[in-house]
Amino acid sequence: MDAQSRGRADEFDPADQWVLNPNTGDYELRLNNSGGDSAAASQAPGPRVPRRREAEDVRDTGGPRGESARGGERGESVRDEDRRRGAGRDEQGSGTSPLGEVPEQRGRRSAGGARGKGSSGQAETAGRRSRKAPKARRKKALLWTGGTMAFVLVGLSVGGYALYQHFNGNLNTVDVGSAGNKNVFDNDAPVNILIIGTDKRTGKGNEGYGDKGSVGHADTNILFHVSEDRSNATALSIPRDMITNIPECSTKQPDGSEKAIPGTAGVRFNESLGQEGRDPGCTMRTAEEITGLKVDHFMMVDFNAVKELSTAVGGVQVCLTKPVKDKDSHLDLSAGEHRIQGEDALAFVRTRHSFGNKSDLDRIQVQQQFISSMIRQMQSDDTLTSPTKLYKLADAATKALTVDTGIGTGTKLASLAQELSKVDTKNITFVTVPVLDNPAEKVPVTVVLNEAKAEPLFAMMRDDTSLTEVKSKNKAAKSKQDALLKGPRANAADVRVDVYNGGDIGGAAQQTVVWLQNNKGVLKSTNKANAPAKTAKTTLEYAPNQADQARALADMMGLPSSAMKQGTTDAEGLQAMVLTLGADFKGVGIPIAAPAKAPEGVQQANAAKAECAK
Repeated sequence: MDAQSRGRADEFDPADQWVLNPNTGDYELRLNNSGGDSAAASQAPGPRVPRRREAEDVRDTGGPRGESARGGERGESVRDEDRRRGAGRDEQGSGTSPLGEVPEQRGRRSAGGARGKGSSGQAETAGRRSRKAPKARRKKALLWTGGTMAFVLVGLSVGGYALYQHFNGNLNTVDVGSAGNKNVFDNDAPVNILIIGTDKRTGKGNEGYGDKGSVGHADTNILFHVSEDRSNATALSIPRDMITNIPECSTKQPDGSEKAIPGTAGVRFNESLGQEGRDPGCTMRTAEEITGLKVDHFMMVDFNAVKELSTAVGGVQVCLTKPVKDKDSHLDLSAGEHRIQGEDALAFVRTRHSFGNKSDLDRIQVQQQFISSMIRQMQSDDTLTSPTKLYKLADAATKALTVDTGIGTGTKLASLAQELSKVDTKNITFVTVPVLDNPAEKVPVTVVLNEAKAEPLFAMMRDDTSLTEVKSKNKAAKSKQDALLKGPRANAADVRVDVYNGGDIGGAAQQTVVWLQNNKGVLKSTNKANAPAKTAKTTLEYAPNQADQARALADMMGLPSSAMKQGTTDAEGLQAMVLTLGADFKGVGIPIAAPAKAPEGVQQANAAKAECAK
């Protein structure tokens, strides 16, 4: 039953029946038709929502927890309000209703506030104004859902969100040990989440798709990088048929022990999951080896995610430049625009032989177009202001999702979703890892990394450089950082530096010192061997009175301003600067600073722009 038919039938959408239980302080789902208090409602089956931050959000939206900012007293449910209006306006000031009262909510606003006064007429006036302000309603809907969505990566992949405790039971989790980040995310750091779409034929109706006996591979893979300031995001598709080296990885066994899975050289990326007993943690490590980015978490789905999510959102708009009738995927669509869901949606993202050059790379582009369209649909007013759609969407997403234990609860996923939702859709860029046909094959079937184009792209992601034109939310901090590179440079002979190796290249500190002395004239450079711990990024620590030396060394090494770490006290005597090489160090003479733009020819797509499949 949708929101338009509230009060006209005895069946109610569970998303519209949230009430406050005064005994627990939690919001609970009331599924019965009684008008008792919340204590009685608490006996009804269904999920419970933590009280933590919902009070104001629900109070203002008149949303699915049954809050009544739109009319009647503050504690009155939407259903009560509709019946009260039907019973007549003479009772507006009485605070009564045929079904009784829901206890008043306690929020940040006082009881005498604009929407908390005893006069229900005032509350109703405020509610009417809110219905005339769709932008405000949309914002509050976003708050209610905890960001509505983190990101959705369909084409056998999806990023999901969960707000209600009810959805905890839907989630499947995998302990990937050290591969995962024990913390949900760091507000002051970029976030990297690997979305894995497996081709395992599980779920109702999926038995007939291809290799039904497969243990599942990493069939669709998208590394979703969200910038530190949350102003932009890059979704990097990793081709399943790319030849790479899968590193050794450790997997958790059912009895709690760990099993080491040996690495394998020169195999397809999709073998990083399922084969030889590898779990998603192995896929995370493989992605890290390729890109140099630390992967914080993973989210994994199977075929059902596409069908269930596309249906829950009410269909996804797609466009074709030509008609398609694919005998393998069973996709049968005419040229033009279509709204597809369920089996048609799955067929669309699985179709390989009807687009472009009939390769997996062309299918990746079609999947990116589908995902972008779904993101736009999920962020539309049509979805955000529909409690029914939001409820169904959250339920479908969590049922389709397997995640690492670091984000394996509804609360954690809701927090992550809210954080990631800060990114404007127009600043989400989809790219594909640059590859070349495998030169070892007479008839190319697989691909290999195009290092000349891939490494600059990876460097941009590691350095948090956006692929879209965005205004940094930390503009003041960035300007201050860039200022560190402005000023005079010391002569090479006057530069003193101690070099530590905190990266992955053995002997890198010694190689760098030899290069600095022989090629750059920095004779006062010293190899200090390994750093105390591994580090992701190269840093140069220096004192204020060594700034001219630091700028000179930054020029030689190609260091970005973010690598510059100026201390607060001046150096004394012959004290040297400290250069610590990180995982972003790729060799002497190779600049560490990321380029401002992606290399020419790198495939890109913007999530805010609709494109037609060719």
